[in-house]
Amino acid sequence: SAPRCRLNKHLLDIRVLKGEPAELSFTVSRHDVTGTWFKDGLKLTNTDGISLEKEGLVHKLIINKVEDIHAGKYRFEGGEIKTEASIFVEDPPQVDKVLIKNLTSVPTVAKAGEKVQIKIPFEGRLPVRAMWLKDRIELADDTRIRVDKTDIFTMLSISSCERKDCGDYKVRLKNDSGVLEINLKLLVIDKPQPPAGPIKIVESTANDITIQWKPPKDDGGKPVQRYIIESQQVGKNDWVTLGETSKSFTTFTTNKVEQDMSYYFRVRAVNAEGTSDPLESEEVKAVSKASPGAPDPPEIVSASRDTITISWRAPSKTGSSRIVGYIIQKRKKGTTTWLPVNSVPIADKKLKMTNLKKGLQYEFRVAAVNAAGVGDASEPSRPVFARDTTKSPGKVQDLKVSSSDSTSVTLTWKRPEAKDGSDVTGYEVEIRSSNNLNWTKCNALPIEVTTYTVKGLQAKEMYFLRVRAINSCGPGEATELEACIEDGPPAVSPRLLIDDTVKNFLVVKAGNTIRVNIPFEASPDPVVTWLKDGLPLTNRATIKTEDGTTQLLIGAAEYTDSGTYTIELQNGLGKRETFTFQVQVTDIPQSPGPIQLEENVPNTVTVTWEPSASEKWENDLYYTVLKRESQKGLWQVVGDLIYTNKFTFTKVIPGRDYYFRVVAKNNLGASGPSDTAKPWTVKKPKAQFQVKPQKYRGVNQNLPPRFIVPLKPHVVTTGSECHMSCAVGGYPLPKITWYKDSRDLSNDPTYFCTNDFGVCSLVVLGVTKHDEGEYMVEATNELGRAFTKAFLTIKGNN
Repeated sequence: SAPRCRLNKHLLDIRVLKGEPAELSFTVSRHDVTGTWFKDGLKLTNTDGISLEKEGLVHKLIINKVEDIHAGKYRFEGGEIKTEASIFVEDPPQVDKVLIKNLTSVPTVAKAGEKVQIKIPFEGRLPVRAMWLKDRIELADDTRIRVDKTDIFTMLSISSCERKDCGDYKVRLKNDSGVLEINLKLLVIDKPQPPAGPIKIVESTANDITIQWKPPKDDGGKPVQRYIIESQQVGKNDWVTLGETSKSFTTFTTNKVEQDMSYYFRVRAVNAEGTSDPLESEEVKAVSKASPGAPDPPEIVSASRDTITISWRAPSKTGSSRIVGYIIQKRKKGTTTWLPVNSVPIADKKLKMTNLKKGLQYEFRVAAVNAAGVGDASEPSRPVFARDTTKSPGKVQDLKVSSSDSTSVTLTWKRPEAKDGSDVTGYEVEIRSSNNLNWTKCNALPIEVTTYTVKGLQAKEMYFLRVRAINSCGPGEATELEACIEDGPPAVSPRLLIDDTVKNFLVVKAGNTIRVNIPFEASPDPVVTWLKDGLPLTNRATIKTEDGTTQLLIGAAEYTDSGTYTIELQNGLGKRETFTFQVQVTDIPQSPGPIQLEENVPNTVTVTWEPSASEKWENDLYYTVLKRESQKGLWQVVGDLIYTNKFTFTKVIPGRDYYFRVVAKNNLGASGPSDTAKPWTVKKPKAQFQVKPQKYRGVNQNLPPRFIVPLKPHVVTTGSECHMSCAVGGYPLPKITWYKDSRDLSNDPTYFCTNDFGVCSLVVLGVTKHDEGEYMVEATNELGRAFTKAFLTIKGNN
């Protein structure tokens, strides 16, 4: 008799994009096999778009252009041959590529107050869910913002743009077949915010007033070009324009004032988009001071238990008339109440005071008097005890310059020798330039440590400095030295020193610290400005700039900290230097929602689930579906790298219980699982028990195992899926065992093994370098043993 026909290669399920061609094919062992194709139980013929072909041992069903109607289960029957497979039509959301390029390559720019509409037409299987996100947060309708969605487009409308609308936007289109994400940027430009206040009065005289302010915190997206300064005399309604300054100058002096008159000042910032609202000052009076200024703090000449003698110098500002005398006040150290020592001004600049309590510590101050009245009081003298003192302290030891630069010098010294310095209470430092014979005190109050930095010096200038120790008897003899201030550094335009340690893209786990250090060079020191999405940073961020490095620090990262950060440097040389980098805050995903199971196609189960809440802000989130066939069995992966919320499992065997589990994953790890509460079961038809034993009774009887299609070598990249398959014949039906490098894989849950009518498959999900090696399939029955081998090679992503 003629040998029975057998299948050399079965039909396999395929997934096809809508509009693409598709082909189902299988191979038989005899040329004379004819049969019929069915779709979902209905007989098929050659029609427009579908061709049924036979080429030797190969039978084919070809669809020229797949549409939704072509999805379903296809079956071929002919004589002893029966094989079936499903076609799944994928129709993910699609947007015109030119439109995507236009939206993503150039920011959408709008002026404040304008209406913005961004419309994105799309195609794809309905329903398509459209979501708009800004800075990873889903946009919701409010009085200004509206998100519209139809079956053919989605549109974002902002009725009146504001600066806070600047930022990174994402459009996410999702259906059962996939996800499409489009990233775009919106830039809103506006006039600047008002200059930062308050307005400071640097100087006020009878003839002119000098004011100072700070640049606006937000320049409106366009650089500030200049400032406009105006004044208003108190009691009048009109504002008078005094002048303008360039963007580099934030001080202004006006002589358009009258003595003893009061004024308000206001400043506006100007950029290419317009003029800011004004920053206004408090009331300022233009008046020359008639009474004297404050003298320097008085010095202690001597002290005993009964008397203390002080001296002072005349103030540098005498007022509108000559000084006629001085008023002296005293107070006990630690109190706030000053008591008069004399009621009638004294002309001398020295006073010996009595009526003091022995052992108490006193402070003194002096005010000058002229025809206009009593002037401002001096700062307090150093504290002094009313007690006998043996002598003034000795000279300080080892006075030297420990460091210096172009504007400062740091002195260090040692206490006077023990016999001369046991009661030292502090130190005073004085300075004079080489062309000035008058000494100037550097510290108003005694210094308690033995080091002091004198600042505000001129480069390439010679200075003389001296230090005295102080006790209750007064200052001791001075120790002097001279110091030449070195030349200042050359002017250097701002330059950011970006190297491999500074990243353009940072991924930070939620709750961790964001710390970014940016080195730079500039002379003089630049103004450093940090922005996020074009706007000033919130109070959550701390900026620290010193020693040529500026640091951004956010203690515990949140999802809202994701975005585009920009650092700007600018000094008086006029050049602006910028650097921009991205920060993405992420975390292990939250668990998916409840699972639902449906049987849309016979002997399959469609698993759907509510999306993880992390989908709103996570770009690289995907899902893994696992199943087990008993309540205590091992979980096996049946679907991975799933970017939708739907998966169809086609290997359902009637009569078995199935439990399903879904986890969400990203590059940081996996979420907690979402499990089905009850098992899924497809009832086993009784007719199959009557037919199947007869169907196999006479096929391949007493045949040892034989591999019809052997294993083939595979080369795959890290992280991808690997499908290995072969075909085996024999009767009784052979037992199939897979091995890797001689290790039995039967109980290893990381490998998914199947045997469908002699087609043996092994699936390795997310392969790694450890999966590389020799794989072997062994087929055994009571008549013999057969095996086939192949090698799996893993290549890196690069």
